[in-house]
Amino acid sequence: MTEKTEQNGGAVGLDRLFAVEHRTVSYVSGPLLVAEGASNVGYDEVVDVVTPAGEERRGQVLEVEGDRMVVQVLGGTRGLDRPGTNVRTRGEVARMAVGPDLVGRILDGSGTPIDDGPPLQPAAYHPVGGEPLNPFARAHPSDFIETGISAIDGLNTLVRGQKLPIFSGFGLPAMELAAQIAEGARVPGSSGDAPDEFVVVFAAIGVTQREAAFFRKRFAGSAALERSVLFINQADDPTIERLLTPRAALTAAEYLAWEEGRHVLVILADITNYCEALREVSAARGEIPGRRGYPGYMYTDLASLFERAGRVHGKEGSVTQIMILSMPDDDITHPIPDLTGYITEGQIVLSRDLDRRNVYPPIDVLPSLSRLMNAGIGDGKTRYDHRQVADQLYAAFARGKELRRLVSIVGEQALSEEDRRYLAFADDFENEFVGQGSASRAIEETLETAWRLLDRFPPAELKRIKRETLERRGMAGSAGTPEV
Repeated sequence: MTEKTEQNGGAVGLDRLFAVEHRTVSYVSGPLLVAEGASNVGYDEVVDVVTPAGEERRGQVLEVEGDRMVVQVLGGTRGLDRPGTNVRTRGEVARMAVGPDLVGRILDGSGTPIDDGPPLQPAAYHPVGGEPLNPFARAHPSDFIETGISAIDGLNTLVRGQKLPIFSGFGLPAMELAAQIAEGARVPGSSGDAPDEFVVVFAAIGVTQREAAFFRKRFAGSAALERSVLFINQADDPTIERLLTPRAALTAAEYLAWEEGRHVLVILADITNYCEALREVSAARGEIPGRRGYPGYMYTDLASLFERAGRVHGKEGSVTQIMILSMPDDDITHPIPDLTGYITEGQIVLSRDLDRRNVYPPIDVLPSLSRLMNAGIGDGKTRYDHRQVADQLYAAFARGKELRRLVSIVGEQALSEEDRRYLAFADDFENEFVGQGSASRAIEETLETAWRLLDRFPPAELKRIKRETLERRGMAGSAGTPEV
């Protein structure tokens, strides 16, 4: 038995009350090792791997079969050999140090501060695996979260407690968009407006050094860091740490939401890097691969992350998730986006064509969707005309897109005056409404921008907007029968 110890400022609190050393390492491969003669060892238990040089590396038990345990080594297996390596079990699962002083800090993927600040002063230690929410205790998401992005706020509204992925292609500015949302997101018209009650937990997973430097500079150079917790896992960090990063971030978010009563927006970027690490560990374990080499349990694993979002009856706080997902070859049917779509409540899709035309953010609104939008908009939440304006924008833009294809065949001269209005609307919609640049827009500005674009149409063509709404706007003329 050894004395109880804690990492200095680390996020995983590991007690050594019942440490037992195993000196029977029989196999080392990739990030995994196998030790024989294990007794009283459980799945997901935390262990210390002691190298021949005496260095300690954190590990976690992935599998127990008889007296054999498979351990994933957080620091990697480089420098380990079978005779000189020991595995010290502790009899507990991985825990993370949580507390109010997490806010404003920059941490590595395992939760250790890397911002040269003081050590963390934990209020408690929580299991990084989290606790499943009782479905009966879940409250339906119903409060609008303003991201400052018109294409999201106006047409694919994010609701408090929702999980909404952003499907991107490699090379598209998804990371910049995620940082912009982190800076501008808020819950308007509620106590969440207070900066100490709305928190962003940002987990950068498997990012390059350039991207890590970008996030550090972007957050540190603005007031966003004062209400954020930033986790950075770099591409050259151990693979296993990549699997821990989102779980550590969500553990911090759950503490801030359920115990501190804060509204927490969790941004996970990039889930594709997480899934690649999952496939690498699965291959090292010799598991039978599923679609495109990914493990068959990837759906369950992703669900264990995404389902940690939500609201709870009787709790003031909430956990909302936005996850960035890079689609290999821009293929939305790839296993990662495909499985993610089954778990989450919609998707935001980025367009490579818009990006080539320097439209930022390059959000393709037609395939994008927020299934909980209606629960978070309307009178008293956003504005009375929100749903009608969104429907009219969709209808007009969809017609404009169809006319673009027609023009490529017959030419613009063959179009009627009415068709040309819709064609011009599609261009202006992408350039002015979607392409807002790096500036943040309040929901009022978003809706007024939409009305300005719709003003070109006579009231009779605005069939998605109710007559009383047009009259309230002071639009003269005869309105058509609304299609509702």
